Order: sequence, then C-alpha cells, then structure tokens
Amino acid sequence: MVPFSFCAQEMRMVPAPAGRGAALYWPREQALLVADLHLEKASFFAKTGQMLPPYDSRETLERLALAVRQTGARRVYALGDNFHDSAGTGRLDPHTAGMLSALTHALDWVWITGNHDPHMGSEAGGTRVEEIAVAGIMLRHEAKPGTAEPELSGHYHPRLIVHARGRRIARPCVVHGGNRLILPAFGALTGGMDAADPAILKALQPANEIDALVAAKDRLVRYPLWRSAA
Repeated sequence: MVPFSFCAQEMRMVPAPAGRGAALYWPREQALLVADLHLEKASFFAKTGQMLPPYDSRETLERLALAVRQTGARRVYALGDNFHDSAGTGRLDPHTAGMLSALTHALDWVWITGNHDPHMGSEAGGTRVEEIAVAGIMLRHEAKPGTAEPELSGHYHPRLIVHARGRRIARPCVVHGGNRLILPAFGALTGGMDAADPAILKALQPANEIDALVAAKDRLVRYPLWRSAA
C-alpha cells in the first residue's frame, strides 16, 4: 500500500495483482473504495453470442477480498458500474453469488449506482445509493465538471500510457485534479481510457493541475497530464 494525502485525509493506494486495477484504502473511515467492477460482463456479452471466459466476476471478487484482507477494511464503497448491466445480479452463478453474499454480510457495503447499473437488483445485498457524502468528501460514479466540493469517482477507467524504448506501457492509475480523484477500474474484464484523454481532463476542471498517480513498489509516482497556463 502506498500512502498519500488528499483533502487533509490519508489515503493508501492498493494495487491489484498483476497490475489489474487499484483500490483506495481510507484509514480514517476503515473503508476500501473500488470503482467499475463491471461484474457479469462476460455473461452479458454471451447473450449476444460473443463468448468470453465466464469467470470475470469470480476473479474480481477474489481480488476484492484480497484487498479487504490486506487493508483490514470494515466497509466498502463501490463507485458505480458495479455490474455491467442492471440485470447482472440475477446472472451470478451460485458459487459467485455466495462469494458476494459473504462479502456484503461481513462488511458495511455501499453500492453507488452508475450508468451501467442504475437499477441493480437487491440480490447483491448491501445498500444502494446514487451518491453519498463521507467526512465532507462526495462519493459518486462520474465526476461532476465545475464542482468545488471534494470528490471521489470512477467511470473513466483511467490508464497512464507512456512510450519508452519503443514500447507502449499502460498502467491503471488514479487521476488527481485539485480536490478530486478519479479511480481506475477494478473489474477483471474492464478496459481503460488514456488518463490524458480530453474527456477526463474536462471532467476535472477547474483544477489548475491534473496528474496521474501510479504506485511503484513502495512509492507514489506523479505524471503531469495537464497544467494551467495561468
């Protein structure tokens, strides 16, 4: 875990194994924050004849359970697009449904709904909200352009993309702009958007500086994405 300060709060970045996303741990709240799990994405595509290995939800929940054990978190805030569609809760196989039930019963679990799962079913357990304020920080799925309030969100699946020695390297990252953070996707079957994409930079305005934050072993590396000319 790599600590850093955000809005006078200590946060810790929790990288997933093999560079597959990252979560945030908020020690003061004993809370783990994850974004864009997209559970049951493979079964969604299977309905249209596009067959993918049907183990994405199980892998995602295994990695999430590992992050809970690593941090000792007592609550989880899932920042939207938790399922790939609102009907995804009903497609969980019995084993995976049991994994999810064990997690949501053991922890204080809050699902923040997103554009993919605005009407997610109650089978997922936990509590469902559109957004929630915790210790003065707003937790929502998609960053609200122009807002001045501290905010944590997901939605964009940011990845830092760099080119070095003829190689293209992409790593999930947190994007930091002023008093706002956008978390990377945590789901096993989620892709990513270039952290410097204009859509992400626009979403974090009116920040004067926007950086990508990447955990590199035991330290946090900041890569400038945008700087104000002022």
